[in-house]
Amino acid sequence: MRFRIFEDFLSLVFPKTCCLCKRSLFDFENVLCRWCAANLPIANYHLRPQNNDLSVKIMGLTKTNLVFAFLRFTKKGESQKLLHFLKYRNKPEIGVELGKIYGNLLKNHGFISAWDQITPVPLHPVKQKRRGYNQSEQFAIGLAEALEIPIRNDLERIHFTETQTRKSRLQRLDNVAEVFQIKNKNLVHGKRVLLVDDVMTTGATLSTCANVLWEAQAKTVDLVVLAAGKN
Repeated sequence: MRFRIFEDFLSLVFPKTCCLCKRSLFDFENVLCRWCAANLPIANYHLRPQNNDLSVKIMGLTKTNLVFAFLRFTKKGESQKLLHFLKYRNKPEIGVELGKIYGNLLKNHGFISAWDQITPVPLHPVKQKRRGYNQSEQFAIGLAEALEIPIRNDLERIHFTETQTRKSRLQRLDNVAEVFQIKNKNLVHGKRVLLVDDVMTTGATLSTCANVLWEAQAKTVDLVVLAAGKN
């Protein structure tokens, strides 16, 4: 009872606000108000997961059956704002909430039993310690909760790499070559894996991770990102 009173006091002094429009949130709202959540720039890749511009982008880099992106990435748009908060403003809860929203959308479109596990693209331990969390894992946590699928951190990043932001497609591929490895191949063998990252631009990081999972004899490897960006 005392804790509830303390929570009510904090909500008066420091009200929770929507991360996009800054309006005060109701108790039943989390991170985003209903209006902003309903008006997210959803990319609709779940309607054509086998044939879209993202699957074309990774063609020749790796093999995959389904490729998804939740949001359309546009500079200075809502998706960029959300990614900025998630990656640089210590807001991991944004990733979880967006994962839940997209997970429920995928479930409603028949993908409830499509995968055995969800595997996020890992950060290097130094970068994760600096940030405090892995933004891709936060998105994966929400997806896993909605889809009722376990998360497995089977991948690890064994080399620290430079930022990919200003690199060309070929430079990005070279930058992530031999960067990832599997912790235990036996836990991946025969599994249908949903590989999760925050953004796809050239597809270099996701393709490299997917190939490591294929080498561990995963049964299938499908890809999902929070937002799809341009090269």
